[in-house]
Amino acid sequence: MSDVNQSFGKALVNALIGERGHIRIAKALPDIDAELAGRTHEAMPYTIYQLVKHMHYWQQFMLEHVEGRKPQMPASVNESWPTETGPQDNDAWQEDIRAFLSGIDLAVSIAETAQLNDALPHFPGETKGGLLRNIASHNSYHLGEIVLLRRFYGAWPPPGGGYPA
Repeated sequence: MSDVNQSFGKALVNALIGERGHIRIAKALPDIDAELAGRTHEAMPYTIYQLVKHMHYWQQFMLEHVEGRKPQMPASVNESWPTETGPQDNDAWQEDIRAFLSGIDLAVSIAETAQLNDALPHFPGETKGGLLRNIASHNSYHLGEIVLLRRFYGAWPPPGGGYPA
């Protein structure tokens, strides 16, 4: 692995987990219960639950490409948003969080070990590193919305503190 690949991989890992730029994504979600996850707010078009499900949808889509598979492109971006506003119960919600964070772990593992400038067979013009960067930025964007919703609801910071406070 080249020094450039290794340096970019380290930067991707930091972006994927939320290092430096904002709270670590794994700290911002686990304490949210099903009620909070499904709460609606007049200023926001989505619930925390819908945001996490949407993030997970695209994260998995991009990871499949990175792994050399060809996932089915949705007919519309609306397919990546759940229609239900909240989870069935706390157990289902915790499983949603676990599945989402597991995808981040996989992305981190790939960033640490893959040749990041490798082209993707089913995504012309894109590389492994490019899609991992896309996962990081997409998750970061929506994590900001989750933090904002938590602030609206008086549920910020999470246990152990939040950055920014």
